[in-house]
Amino acid sequence: MSRPNFILILTDTQATNVVGAYGHPELRTPNIDGMAARGVKFERAYTTSPVCTPARAGLFTGIYPHSAGAWANNLPLGTNILTMGQRFADAGYRTAYSGKWHLDGHDYFGTGICPPGWDPDFWYDGANYLAELTDGEILLWRRGLNTVAKLRTHDIRPEFTWAHRVTDRALRFLRTRDAQPFLLVVSYDEPHHPFTCPPEYAAAFESYAYPVGPAAFDTLERKPEHQREWAAAAALPPSDGTARHPLYFGCNSFVDSEIGRVLDAADRLAQEDMYVIFTSDHGEMLTAHRLTGKGAAMYEEITHMPLIVRGPGVEAGASSSTLVSHVDLLPTLLELAGLGVSPILEGRSILPLLSGAEEDRAVVLEFSRYEIEHDSFGGYQPLRCIIRGPHKLVINLLTSDELYDLAADPAEMHNLIDSAPHTAIRDALHDELLNWMNENRDPFRGYYWERRPWRRASRLAWKGLFRPRPADGRAPPVRDYDTGLPTKGTKMEGQH
Repeated sequence: MSRPNFILILTDTQATNVVGAYGHPELRTPNIDGMAARGVKFERAYTTSPVCTPARAGLFTGIYPHSAGAWANNLPLGTNILTMGQRFADAGYRTAYSGKWHLDGHDYFGTGICPPGWDPDFWYDGANYLAELTDGEILLWRRGLNTVAKLRTHDIRPEFTWAHRVTDRALRFLRTRDAQPFLLVVSYDEPHHPFTCPPEYAAAFESYAYPVGPAAFDTLERKPEHQREWAAAAALPPSDGTARHPLYFGCNSFVDSEIGRVLDAADRLAQEDMYVIFTSDHGEMLTAHRLTGKGAAMYEEITHMPLIVRGPGVEAGASSSTLVSHVDLLPTLLELAGLGVSPILEGRSILPLLSGAEEDRAVVLEFSRYEIEHDSFGGYQPLRCIIRGPHKLVINLLTSDELYDLAADPAEMHNLIDSAPHTAIRDALHDELLNWMNENRDPFRGYYWERRPWRRASRLAWKGLFRPRPADGRAPPVRDYDTGLPTKGTKMEGQH
């Protein structure tokens, strides 16, 4: 039996709140919307972390950032962490990656060097793009195109953009298709800053006022202190309930047109053996809760991601309301390919959901630091979040905590952490989160996550369970510290 092919399309900074298929048709994303019409749209998909590198770590390794090593921007993956490319290349797939990577720990743009698991003939990270530009063009891209007028003055065409060249490299790969199964990742930087796009895309949004909703008027009372610090740094003017950002919205629409080029090429290939997946790494606050960008918060604007899958056996126009995470993606692709899913992978296949099943699941999200170089962006702000059903619990370790009922309060205005009627729900989520941190070997875990002002729990043993690194399908067995022999699994620390 032949193995299926996969095209994974990834954008940067594009949550559900700026995608037409998720209720915002005025934002002009017809190609992504067309994917949803032909596949399954996941209504409740979440990133593992609302910042670039950690989000990509979870997505491309199937392992949470805290274990993968890349738990802040510009930290590299651990050398013993296998990526999606390595796992599929090991299984005989042709693997190609075109676009932003942000997982080598070097800088935002990358080294230009193809990492293990991907075909270097098609590797095209930010350093490769920069190598094609003059110094003047680089400065123009990064600093000189910050208004619609400047886009017009410089007559920016698609061919100038990173997005267009990423697509070109991906299309060249597709033209080389042979009988060997393939995995192609097309990873766009857009609509991330500097929002580069042809002027007609941005001009279409010059008079557009994005409806932020009630969250535009959040005073941040009874919210964590670090959010108020973030809001003070943002120094936004009084809101009228809308956000105006023609460059971002224009670039959001432009990257959709580039995605359309990939989809058109995919449609010219055989469809009976190809899955196409679309998602993004994180979102943009767009002035909700008086915040901009992304960072140490778990609001829907930056964590709730589009996820669309189309392919053989997938019902067209279907949707799923099951909670899913980016770490679920790699196990799903491996299962679709008929390959083994290593115990070290921390996600759970969503294959049953592609056939219409719904499941009771929770998702966990994390945040530790925005970037390793920066002293700004709030510094070290460890967060852990769990969502089950309509309820979201956020532990902000160094400040105060949050509980929201997303069904009754989708704008996340009312922090219920001290609400007496919600005590049982809060404590049950807290227990589930603590169990998850222990079971997943979260290196930041400890008693301080248990003993919160609203709950003086004491569960963690100072000498607790030893849990060896799960098998990854390639590395030798983990050896027991006490005996030097291959470990036999979980045991109490000090137990022989």
